[in-house]
Amino acid sequence: MSEFLQYVFLGLGKGAVYASLALALVIVFRTTGVVNFAQGQMALFSTYLTWTLWDNGLPIAVALLVSMALSFVGAAAIERFFVRPVGGAHTNPLAVVIVTIGLYLTFGALALWLWGTNAKTFEPLFGTGAVKVLGASIAYQTVGSLVVLAVEVVLLWLLLQRTKIGLGMRAVASNTESAALVGVPVGRMLMIGWGLAAAIGAVAGTLAIDTALSGELMLVPLIYAFAAATLGGFDSPLGAVVGGLIVGLTAELSAAYIDAIGQDLRMLPAFVLIIAVLLIRPQGLFGRTTVSRV
Repeated sequence: MSEFLQYVFLGLGKGAVYASLALALVIVFRTTGVVNFAQGQMALFSTYLTWTLWDNGLPIAVALLVSMALSFVGAAAIERFFVRPVGGAHTNPLAVVIVTIGLYLTFGALALWLWGTNAKTFEPLFGTGAVKVLGASIAYQTVGSLVVLAVEVVLLWLLLQRTKIGLGMRAVASNTESAALVGVPVGRMLMIGWGLAAAIGAVAGTLAIDTALSGELMLVPLIYAFAAATLGGFDSPLGAVVGGLIVGLTAELSAAYIDAIGQDLRMLPAFVLIIAVLLIRPQGLFGRTTVSRV
């Protein structure tokens, strides 16, 4: 029993990271209709910013908040000057996809150029301790990650459902042309969507750190985040959270208890989930079916 709980706690901790990054993917998609393939590397860059601020003497929590603010501004500028000029996701989707892939390569290379290839020592946001629960250890980082994820969900819900900015973002996501006609500043809403996603990505990157920071930090979490967003629904923040936790648990438990998978094929369940969801329920568990009239 304690062994099973141990793998459950590991899965929940990693699932919280996947869910947080999936939230960033969902926010961009809901606001702009864009699947941002660069989200992982943008999160990596933000995490390096957090490490730089922490390494220069700021408390890690303060460093993260500053990094989130810088990431918000930077991502808003990226949307305005690099994404928007090539057209929207509905008018020129291929060009937008190419831009996000270009951003993926750019941020990855830029991070290596600025900070090098050597791993950086970086303490976990919530420390390295753990508590015992029914004979299994649950790390402070896992508990903290789950709490942060819950706070993100509540704050996003309040933003989207209880503020004018959230109403504007939902209006743009629903119908860009109609939103513009009734006075919603569409461009500003798109920038805010990208900025929010980048800020959430900064949190996900910091939560993903175990003991060191390297250029490969967000490669695997991004794949799992895509699986989580696909499972939960690309237009559902709640789906991203549930999907992330399911993916995290599935990956850990299948690697531990299915000999054919083990550690070498631990990413296989994520791909199986993606394929199964796309075949059975393409909109995801919590996604909405889009009905279009010809």
